[in-house]
Amino acid sequence: MRASILPLAKSISLVALAWAGLSQPIAAQVRAPASVAAVPSIEQRYSDAEKYLGPALGDLIDNADIIPRFVEGGLFYRTGNRLDQRYLFLALPGEQPREITSTATLLAALSAAKGAAVTVDEARIAEVDYDPGKNEVRFRAFDGALWSLDTAGRAVQMEKADHKEVDLLSPDGKTRIVARGYNLHAVDTASGKEVALTTDGTREQPYGRSIPQLADILREGTEEPVMPVSAQWSPDGRYLLTWRLDTRDVKKLSITQQNPPGSLYPRSFSYIYPLAGAEKLPQAARLVIDVKDAMKTGKARIVPLQVPSESILYPSPPDMGWQDGKVRMLWTERGYKQQAVYLADPATGAARIVAHEAVKPVVTVTSSMIFPSPELGGELSISERSGWAQLYLVTPDAPDGGRALTTGEWEVLSVDHVAQDKSSLIVTGVGREKSRNPYWRALYRVPAQGGEPLELTPEPLDHDAAVSPDGKWIVDQMSSPTSPTRAVLRDGATGRIVRELAQADDSRLRATGYTQPEPFQGLAADGKTPIYGMIFRPANFDPKRRYPIIDNVYTGPTTTDVPATWSEARRVAGNSVAQIGAVVVMIDGTGTSRRGQKFRLPAFQNLGEVGLDDHVALIRQMAAKYPYMDVNRVGVFGGSAGGYDTARFVLRRPDFFKVGVSSSGNHDLRLDKAWWPEVSMGYADEATWERNSNMTVAGQLKGHLLLVHGDIDDNVPVTESYRLAKALMDAGRDVDLIVMPNATHNVYRPFFWKKLRDYFTQYLLGETPPALGPVKVAAPAAKTAP
Repeated sequence: MRASILPLAKSISLVALAWAGLSQPIAAQVRAPASVAAVPSIEQRYSDAEKYLGPALGDLIDNADIIPRFVEGGLFYRTGNRLDQRYLFLALPGEQPREITSTATLLAALSAAKGAAVTVDEARIAEVDYDPGKNEVRFRAFDGALWSLDTAGRAVQMEKADHKEVDLLSPDGKTRIVARGYNLHAVDTASGKEVALTTDGTREQPYGRSIPQLADILREGTEEPVMPVSAQWSPDGRYLLTWRLDTRDVKKLSITQQNPPGSLYPRSFSYIYPLAGAEKLPQAARLVIDVKDAMKTGKARIVPLQVPSESILYPSPPDMGWQDGKVRMLWTERGYKQQAVYLADPATGAARIVAHEAVKPVVTVTSSMIFPSPELGGELSISERSGWAQLYLVTPDAPDGGRALTTGEWEVLSVDHVAQDKSSLIVTGVGREKSRNPYWRALYRVPAQGGEPLELTPEPLDHDAAVSPDGKWIVDQMSSPTSPTRAVLRDGATGRIVRELAQADDSRLRATGYTQPEPFQGLAADGKTPIYGMIFRPANFDPKRRYPIIDNVYTGPTTTDVPATWSEARRVAGNSVAQIGAVVVMIDGTGTSRRGQKFRLPAFQNLGEVGLDDHVALIRQMAAKYPYMDVNRVGVFGGSAGGYDTARFVLRRPDFFKVGVSSSGNHDLRLDKAWWPEVSMGYADEATWERNSNMTVAGQLKGHLLLVHGDIDDNVPVTESYRLAKALMDAGRDVDLIVMPNATHNVYRPFFWKKLRDYFTQYLLGETPPALGPVKVAAPAAKTAP
């Protein structure tokens, strides 16, 4: 359907608004060469795009990811693909793997349980797990319900998809904590005796209740859905660690679901969503209650923990737990100015800081973290204090200090194991081996008392590895975008390969004419900083043709975008989008992660500009090497922050990026959940937020921009795309908008992919999208009785 985009109030009521005021396609002036007759039809190209999208592409690859899981006595993993998966158990050490179950077996069991044949697509089997002690297989199926396969091969449903434990049972099973009327109550499970632990809770100040998430509100159809008690028992079952939420004076968002399932009428809700632009955020105050004493005396005493109130940056509980009889809490100052770990006495509430981090200009929590290590006598901190994310052991006597366990110009991503004898740790890092791609992961054994790390994964590839709980074994899935995944079992002490587990195979995919992706290295816009990208070409690629370029963008800065592994390089959407007859590229410019603080800092308070000219520069370098890439026809697409980037690229460099498809974009960072913008922007002032808003540059649009958003987006509110659409209208620019009914943040449905292909086909390729199928004649409406 094509319709002019009318005033916004009217357009909101439409199921989908698409392609307003269609003008002459940009690509119409760039004619294809005479060899166009040999080009596959647009219908065939769309068919190829479907073939290389999501599960359809994965079905053509074996052993892309064995999903290893260490279980009691061994390793559980899978081989094959979704259509024919084999689930194997390898007893450690030494035995041969044996098959536990398979896709065929699970489908047969589900079919028997349902009384009708069940297909792979209907079953949606996921999270297959195995308990060797019970010889039991558990898995999710259909709508996410939990199933078990018994020893007789029968499938039994264990839990419904929406199952949740609401009450909180004590470790000894004698006491339940229940939530009622915004307060907490302790109930003796044997006698039913009940004691109120709190009495003054209100809707705006409840105890043990987190902020309801939009998905729960929509599922249950109420602004106050049933939620689990948000608290933790002490291991000895005496104390209850919980918190009190305060949402007074916090502005709410509202949402209207125009097409609620099973109802003719729309429904609207108000909800709390902590926003970066909000002056006041929800607050969390932590507290402890001696439940054992309360059950004896019939009266509870609340012990506030002496930790500052904390701003809730995302609708989830604050970070807290138990450690050696004390309460451990991670506290974050708004704007990520600092983080502190507190230990508190549950009896008195007295607390002290045992680890502290205050890196300037912000503590970037997507590249750094603090986590407990009581076995080493303190906290392990991955910190950027040296300019690189390195590992430190911080002890309570010097919370602002710490002994460096690793050093150098590389990054530690995670701590995977601490040796039982405390002599060493196993960490995952990137960038240490300078002759390799800086994004490839490797495992290292790091001496706890200092010294050179021992590389446990020496092959010059990316290593996606998992360490067994006892540290004796490592499962390593090594690959690169051009080297198929090789899954092996390694000795945890030396890294020596003990057993081959599986080898990825894409021969069936290649037999379809699939063109494999190509990594590309060039220079940023400054002409000196190395940056990395990837090129995706259509199947049966013809270098004699001229191809438009489509940039699949996500400028970070909280992560990287370009695939580093063989499996990821085949899963990304560029494989599908290229099939319409374009070359798709992905680029990690300056401002992205995993290459040190200096490389990422250009993004600080500059999300609207960072990486933009790096993308332009690398695309030009690609086209200089490959003349079949047409830099006069460049488009861009992306989702979420990539949707923000897409609109920004088209608006800020309109003479280069001429067509964009932006989905679920956070176009004004003030209207996004607080944690994501603030981790890169800090607690910015209004002028900074405004400068980074896409609304402020709406008047620069020259080409074609399609905005797509789900009407019940539970991550980036749909208002973001509405506001950008209005800003474009107010600026006298054109805009195309699609609102996906009953779609959350993930809008990647068949309708979305069709519209994306249509948009680039029409405006970038200068072709006509395939015709729709035949009209389905509707059955006549039933007559009603007079």
